[in-house]
Amino acid sequence: MGNRLDFIQNAVNAIYKVIGDVVSISGIYQTPAWGFDSDDFYNSCIAIRTFYSTSEVLDRLMEIELALGRNRNDQEGYQARIIDLDILLSSEGIIKTSKLVVPHPSMQDRKFVLEPLAKIAGKELHPVLDKTIIELLGNTSDNSKVTKLNEEIVNPKSKYALSQFQYLTIEGNIGAGKTSLAQLISKEFNAKLILERFADNPFLPKFYEDMERYAFPLEMSFLADRYQRIQDDIAQYDLFKDFVVSDYDVFKSLIFAKVTLQEEEFILYKRVFDLMYKNLAKPGLYIYLYQNTERLLENIKKRGRDYEQKIPAEYLNKINKGYLQFIKSQSKFNVKIIDVSERDFITNRTDFISILEEIIS
Repeated sequence: MGNRLDFIQNAVNAIYKVIGDVVSISGIYQTPAWGFDSDDFYNSCIAIRTFYSTSEVLDRLMEIELALGRNRNDQEGYQARIIDLDILLSSEGIIKTSKLVVPHPSMQDRKFVLEPLAKIAGKELHPVLDKTIIELLGNTSDNSKVTKLNEEIVNPKSKYALSQFQYLTIEGNIGAGKTSLAQLISKEFNAKLILERFADNPFLPKFYEDMERYAFPLEMSFLADRYQRIQDDIAQYDLFKDFVVSDYDVFKSLIFAKVTLQEEEFILYKRVFDLMYKNLAKPGLYIYLYQNTERLLENIKKRGRDYEQKIPAEYLNKINKGYLQFIKSQSKFNVKIIDVSERDFITNRTDFISILEEIIS
């Protein structure tokens, strides 16, 4: 009922925001009403990638229907509706509960389902019938007329044109979530991913035990590794063609060194750093994830790395100040500071989308 194209588009937009990445969209197909007299229906299938369970996805789909104005009543039989969102297949396989049956039990008998589904998942195997969607479409008893429309649904992801930055760097304090965010963006936007190899540094556990003694060898080893890593990885890509996301910038070496090194050590360190840094590619956008110290300590405790558990709050405060001073001093850098202290973008899709909104704003 109503403006069918708008309702489908708005539903897909909402699914992207609260459930997961819209991987593919079939297009829109016009079909006769099924089981009752009504105007023709518009149907479309999408594939989504989500970290929510299928049951949780169903709950969110029902909330989207309600938000779009659908009124589910107790009337028996089929009827026209504003929007109707169904789960056809799931990577969880066969599901049978009081509120959810997957695969959808009638999909093999409905051409208005199989036609669009075959466009995005033709080779997927029906786990009960043991046939592909294309095979089910070829064998279905439904001879309804299905017409593909010229109109198309826009993938909501296209709004977040992150590839415009070509090289995106995500930075933050220890435990801020920079690696997790870089991985999420890389997966969703098909970006090349460069991650810091901090876990391999033999000086790191020793540094947290005796910061003054091991600060200089730690910072020098980090600098050498970060410089070599960025040089090697960036050399593999064409920044005019590839979209690259990194969870660190070599400049972080100077920030940490400023906090940890004695004055004479830092002067020597900076001379070496300046020689290296001037030759490196600079990010098109530099994102700094800010988290308050209390939240940082919670995250550090939660991820459970033994050598990090003794990090004092004072040290994290100094690192935070160092980053902010660096950002203020870099007038030529394209920088976004995003406060994630009250956001959980790893387990809450809406929080992740809110970060994407800030990046492109």
